[in-house]
Amino acid sequence: MGRGRGAWIALGRCQLLSLSALVLPLYGGLVVGALLLLPVGLGFPLLPPAASALRRRSDRQRARAAGWSGPAVSAPEPLPRTARAILGDEGFWRDVRWAWCEPLTGGLLVAVPLSLFWYGVFGVLVQPFVWRLLGDGNWYAFVPVRSPATMLAALLLGAGFVASAAALAPRTLAGHARWSRWALSVPYTTELVRRIDHLTGTRADALDVQAAELRRIERDLHDGAQARLVALGMTLEEATRLLDSDPAAARALLVEVRAASERALQDLRELVHGILPPVLADRGLGDAVRSLALDSFLDVQVDVALPPGRLPAAVESAAYFAVAELLANAAKHSGAREVRVGLGHRDGVLRVSVADDGRGGAEASRDGGGLTGVRRRLRAFDGILALHSPPGGPTLATLEIPCASSSPKTSSFSGTG
Repeated sequence: MGRGRGAWIALGRCQLLSLSALVLPLYGGLVVGALLLLPVGLGFPLLPPAASALRRRSDRQRARAAGWSGPAVSAPEPLPRTARAILGDEGFWRDVRWAWCEPLTGGLLVAVPLSLFWYGVFGVLVQPFVWRLLGDGNWYAFVPVRSPATMLAALLLGAGFVASAAALAPRTLAGHARWSRWALSVPYTTELVRRIDHLTGTRADALDVQAAELRRIERDLHDGAQARLVALGMTLEEATRLLDSDPAAARALLVEVRAASERALQDLRELVHGILPPVLADRGLGDAVRSLALDSFLDVQVDVALPPGRLPAAVESAAYFAVAELLANAAKHSGAREVRVGLGHRDGVLRVSVADDGRGGAEASRDGGGLTGVRRRLRAFDGILALHSPPGGPTLATLEIPCASSSPKTSSFSGTG
């Protein structure tokens, strides 16, 4: 049932691509017209809007190819703003080539199942009613339609054409996606340079995050446990000096030493908890996020649909601290009362959503702040942070981190914190 429905959807998409190929030469014609007017100067103001219109069409086709037949089509760099810069842009010329080749390649490709479909529809829905009016010269494919029996044969043949079109449409759509990927993707060398730049940036972000964590640990040790241990040593020295002359005062100082040692131990526990929470190391991401929900003064609901195995420790840590930061933002800035956290893993991607009913207005692109830290933490794993926070709320933050689970099986369960 699902496969049949998918075939009809693919056939509808072929029809959409066919109509798009018919209007595409108009965009190519606008660009060519602007290019021809360059020698007289009129093309310079016309080329940028024409190239932008064509780029929107090509971007739409890239999105269709990725959404309908996977994997993503590498997009070129944004178009320059001036005509002279556009003329030197490789992506622009790739768009022009695609605009003129698409009707003759992709358009003819998707026309194959469409021709079968519409010819089949004619045999099924038209021939039974008009065959008497068309006379002895009426042929449907190789069938001469001259009697009720041959009309029925034409009807069955038309149904076969329709079924063949539906069966052929998914393969045709996949072939068109391969053609679009070849015509519209940037060269491999360009993609490789982008990947190197991306890895360089994520490496720098990872090093910055690590350096910030080290500075935080050093500061917490210096201001917390270290200061208490220094004071504890001085108090012990004073208690030792008073032990013979004033045992009561020495005993009081030892009581202070005991209290100070307990506070120092608590500081160390909190420091370790900030580096790697024990519940995260022992119980995994789901229970660790539930623990965050229990510690929050907001009404936080946690829905978990994770594999029974464990995700990579670094991924769990990044997701945990990202959720902690988002919950802290919701508590401090949004005025929210309820928060819903969802954890899921599908197709090798960990997806985390944090939704609150606050006032909204958060901006993930703003430099500095907790959201910038979350985004930089995720970049080390090629992860992304998508934020929808219109003024007035609500706010929805979605995190996606590519990762593999230690178990191929998945299960769903939920919990409330």
